Amino acid sequence: MLVLTRKVGEQILIGDDIVITVLDSRGDGVRIGIDAPRGVKIQREEVLRAVTEANLAAAAAGADGADALKALLQSGATVSADDAGADKPDT
Repeated sequence: MLVLTRKVGEQILIGDDIVITVLDSRGDGVRIGIDAPRGVKIQREEVLRAVTEANLAAAAAGADGADALKALLQSGATVSADDAGADKPDT
């Protein structure tokens, strides 16, 4: 890992077409600006990790739901709008 010290307004160049600019430094946080071509993905690691974990949890939970749905379909069960909890207009 390359570790650099930069001051506000200074830049870091990555390749020929990515520029990182230090915009502000507050306490223990630093604001940076990233100028890159549209085709370059720029993602926050913690957001990507959270989405991956949520997808894994949904895939694991989906197996149980899929089995229950298969069992219902094979039994010939039907679900009406009333059973599904659909709202009825007030009379």
